[in-house]
Amino acid sequence: MFSRIVRPKGSLASFRPRVQVQPGIRRRFLANVANIEDIPSEDDRAFSVPISEDSYETYNFDPPPYSIETTKNQLKQLYHDMAMIRRMELAADSLYKDRKIRGFCHLSTGQEAVAVGIEHGMTREDKLITAYRSHGMTLMRGGTVKSIIAELLGRRAGISFGKGGSMHMFCESFFGGNGIVGASVPLGAGIAFAQQYNDKPNVTINLFGDGAANQGQVHEAFNMAKLWDLPVIFGCENNKYGMGTSAERSSASTEYYKRGQYIPGLRVDGMDVLAVLSAIKHGKEYVQAGNGPLLYEYATYRFAGHSMSDPGTAYRSREELKAERENDPISSFRAKLINWDVFSEDQAREIDRSVRKKVNDEVAEAEASPEPELNADILFEDTYARGSEPRQRRGRTIDETYYSG
Repeated sequence: MFSRIVRPKGSLASFRPRVQVQPGIRRRFLANVANIEDIPSEDDRAFSVPISEDSYETYNFDPPPYSIETTKNQLKQLYHDMAMIRRMELAADSLYKDRKIRGFCHLSTGQEAVAVGIEHGMTREDKLITAYRSHGMTLMRGGTVKSIIAELLGRRAGISFGKGGSMHMFCESFFGGNGIVGASVPLGAGIAFAQQYNDKPNVTINLFGDGAANQGQVHEAFNMAKLWDLPVIFGCENNKYGMGTSAERSSASTEYYKRGQYIPGLRVDGMDVLAVLSAIKHGKEYVQAGNGPLLYEYATYRFAGHSMSDPGTAYRSREELKAERENDPISSFRAKLINWDVFSEDQAREIDRSVRKKVNDEVAEAEASPEPELNADILFEDTYARGSEPRQRRGRTIDETYYSG
């Protein structure tokens, strides 16, 4: 098995694969290593693009191909989707600061390449479950900006009808958005078991953060998944901080992709959407072949604080934030696509304007939507799957027993 030498622990660079360059020389874009003449003029014609060899580090696992077949249409869509998540999160940030959104609110600015790369590497029949930094994943799985923002605002038009909030969003083939740290991992193993039991040819993408990586239930889920060779790709979104504690202060080993021990692992450059996309496609083939689970680590970074109540500056320096922002997954990808002549600077600005308008329009619709009615029918309506509700729901006393209607 191929295995790349892992950088020694102790520096920021140890978290994310990077190309080492001389001072004053910028990291080269993929356009500089691709033959421009081989890139077709047609938007729907397939062609291959290279992926940096520093994008992956492996553990008992062959790396994904260092190229991926794509089209200009797909590349534009990848950029569009990342821009949509970023603009939506900025809108949520503004609404929270205006005190229109209250309570918990965890943004994923900086981590857009993980959500978009995963979604474009799987199908809607595949399942996904994640932790509480879930807005981007919800949008990629089929939610709308309106439904997500309305949920944050506690409105009836929300994806959970205004009763779930930031950490509890669900849609078909997407199981949240879960607020308890690490608890989504055994749930995801159960979803994968259901797929296996029902002979479904799909996989479960099961995500958690570096702050959850030391939980016992996470490793119990690893053990069961390997015992039964479940069709699951576990994935640690390592954004380097669990709340305000750096990964190095909380974890004796920050090589999270090796934590499965008996499960093959892969560390992925989570700031490169194409690297994530290729890794998911490669992992799906491995898992669907009956080889059992995989453990991925997406080396990424959150530009904002842990939540809206955290400015994110007390435990990391401004110099660190500035250096990480130079590797912004959206602006870096934008520059690559311009160099590739996938779109021009003006066309990129037009996409940005279109995204901004769509988000602004849907945010306005979300703000105008009503709040849930304050009655028992609304309160109890989703205790059971719709259509299966019993008429009577027992309370603590006879007086508290609820009868529908």
